[in-house]
Amino acid sequence: MTTEAADTAALLTRARESLERYLEVHVDDDGVLTFKHAGVPCFVQATRLAEGLTVLSLTCVVGWDLPDDDKLAIAAAERAGQGLFGTLGVVHTDRGLDMTLRYAFPAEGMDLAPLGTLLMLVVSTASQLRADLLGLVPDEGAD
Repeated sequence: MTTEAADTAALLTRARESLERYLEVHVDDDGVLTFKHAGVPCFVQATRLAEGLTVLSLTCVVGWDLPDDDKLAIAAAERAGQGLFGTLGVVHTDRGLDMTLRYAFPAEGMDLAPLGTLLMLVVSTASQLRADLLGLVPDEGAD
């Protein structure tokens, strides 16, 4: 039986190795992986839900402080319904809209190539979503 810390550290190491094939990845003091893809900040965390079930959670910040207008909200809702990899979250703040794309999946035992491919599918989706949605936003307040 392994410890949760060992399981999550091992999985984060594999995630880092798989992502480094495509991106420059930083490891924060708490073990979280951070990186950017096409201007989209992303981070990866690992959590052991039960023995033998450790999941990776990838969060990409699509946009922040975006104008809170109907055109953008409708476009975000349409895109959220089209996504295969990730859940689009929209949070209304005093400064506008913040959007994230999140995806969590059991990753224990995955080889590096498929793991990297799956992570990059989500990251690429977030980058494309950012480009699409920011095309609807006037220059001021785009990020």
